[in-house]
Amino acid sequence: MNPRTKAHLALLAVALIYSANYVIAKDLMPFYVEPRGFIFLRVIGATLLFFIFGIFSKSSRKIERRDWIRVFLCGFFGVAANQILFFEGLNLTTPINAAVIMTSNPVLVLLMSAILLKEKLRPIKILGVILGGFGAVYLILSTAADDFTLPGISIGNVLIFLNATSFAVYLVIVKPLMSKYDALLVIKWVFASGLVFVIPLGFGSFASIDWSTWTPTIVSAAAFVVVCTTFLAYLFNVFALKTLSSSTVSTYIYLQPLFTTMIALYLAKDALTFEASVSAALIFVGVYLVGRKSKTTKLK
Repeated sequence: MNPRTKAHLALLAVALIYSANYVIAKDLMPFYVEPRGFIFLRVIGATLLFFIFGIFSKSSRKIERRDWIRVFLCGFFGVAANQILFFEGLNLTTPINAAVIMTSNPVLVLLMSAILLKEKLRPIKILGVILGGFGAVYLILSTAADDFTLPGISIGNVLIFLNATSFAVYLVIVKPLMSKYDALLVIKWVFASGLVFVIPLGFGSFASIDWSTWTPTIVSAAAFVVVCTTFLAYLFNVFALKTLSSSTVSTYIYLQPLFTTMIALYLAKDALTFEASVSAALIFVGVYLVGRKSKTTKLK
């Protein structure tokens, strides 16, 4: 199996994990854990896992001094700001709203790549982002009864958009590190850097958790978020970034509402709707166009 195929399979796994995360994380907050306490648990748990797995890594290379500023920026935008904005936003808004707003991420990544990495905006890639985004938004809005502008959740919507922006910056600025170092080496230090910002913001909420109220189901849900949504998803993303562009990686977010719908249809044993079929076609075409390797330029 070639590296590009492995990278695309890793991103498919990430999309499946994130699709489940919208509902699972929402059920945990704020009744069992406050958003910032959950962030602390998530980041410190994933950081420990990255360092444990790092012990078995065959790579002996170390981060060069000139790259540490970029590592800390990745820790801030990709871990601390990203997690805090997402969970605080999800705590205020609905999973449907969050899913709609997060579809702006590939567009933001495309713009950030052009600004920060001076990547050329190819028309075919722009078309792919537009098609995929339209398909994802159409799917979400056609299957949801939630009002996107319900009173009291506008702040949550803004926080989710800022989260999408923060993650877009991360995907762009981490790309040069992935071209230079081993994926596990990069991500473990990115999380360690992010933990520096998360500790003062989340430790108080974490310390106030009433563990006696946590049932086995809640513990399992929290473990899923730490192990799958954080450890595996971030690891798979940086693995894919070694081969694919930042914009290609971000475009896979369009598959999340599609996978969520497919899971819901399967569990309810419902029939596939016309809207879901049209949306699926647009999303897959969009992802294909963005992920297609250019014949005239090489990935940075």
